Amino acid sequence: MKTTIISVVTAALLAVAGCGGTEAPATVEAAGAQDGTDAYPLSYDNCGSKVTVPRAPTRAVSLNQSATEIMIRLGLGDRLAGTAYETDPVPADIAAAYRKVPLLSKGLLKHETLLEAQPDFVYSSFASFLTAQNAGERAELHKLGVPTYLTEFDCTYHASVAGGAKFEMLFDEIRAIARIFGVREAGEKLVADQQAVVDQGQELAQKVAGKPKLVWFYSTAASSATPSVAGPGGLPQTVTEMLGAENLFDDASTKWPEVSWDEIAARKPDAIVLADLTRGYPGDTAKEKIAFLKRDPLTNKMDAVRNDRFIVVPGQAMDPSIHSVEAISAVAQGLVRLGAPR
Repeated sequence: MKTTIISVVTAALLAVAGCGGTEAPATVEAAGAQDGTDAYPLSYDNCGSKVTVPRAPTRAVSLNQSATEIMIRLGLGDRLAGTAYETDPVPADIAAAYRKVPLLSKGLLKHETLLEAQPDFVYSSFASFLTAQNAGERAELHKLGVPTYLTEFDCTYHASVAGGAKFEMLFDEIRAIARIFGVREAGEKLVADQQAVVDQGQELAQKVAGKPKLVWFYSTAASSATPSVAGPGGLPQTVTEMLGAENLFDDASTKWPEVSWDEIAARKPDAIVLADLTRGYPGDTAKEKIAFLKRDPLTNKMDAVRNDRFIVVPGQAMDPSIHSVEAISAVAQGLVRLGAPR
């Protein structure tokens, strides 16, 4: 069967609309709110920190693209005093709003630069960004009167595989941010849109034949071309299970292990899911990844490489983000096109 390269269609998310009625997570509670209306101050428990927000933030700083996109999708672009670390193409429908947000740093935001923006709230999708070496530790920012929110997917960086990532965690995060900023209805609508894409992906997954063996290839170490792939515990593992497929590195001890190409070749993947990154590092784009796999004397002998069994998704689809739901449809569509495992 002739195979093709399948790319995710971002518009799938934008075409789906819906409404929801689920209340915000119990961990976000407004002091004095007896009738469900918005009230401040509000407090929440997040990744082991007790945080209080005195009022709806108006000068938030998002430390990465996923957090920025969630804010903009919630209609909160005008509440952003800055952002940093853009890694993927910005969806066309929010590009104008995104470009209005001051870019404080092309890479990781440093503490001094963050404070210069005079934030009243900091939102990050990565624990490593809220460290002394980068934007500053959460406890330090809280002492300065700057509340923070860190995605529950990455409370202790990438190393831990405990618990496992579920889409419900992403939906709770959207609701929590919406509650913090006083836009709960926008949060419910965004969650409904996301759930609809998940439902469509699972419906398409019913057409996937057999139990395809997948490798999720995120990036390579610049100095050695050592691949970083998806292990257990992250959303790629969740998507794989939802599709009835097999993640060939679900036996790893971390969410994102660095492995060898020899080991990948020995495990004989039926298809390779490629993260398409545009952050500017060598070998980040899907085009560069495919070119490497085609020319390397070891990888170019792999059946999946010889037969172009590649499935391309945005880098953000492999990290917890509002693009993650797109991975279900993209990978399901790719596996259906590529046929049953050999």
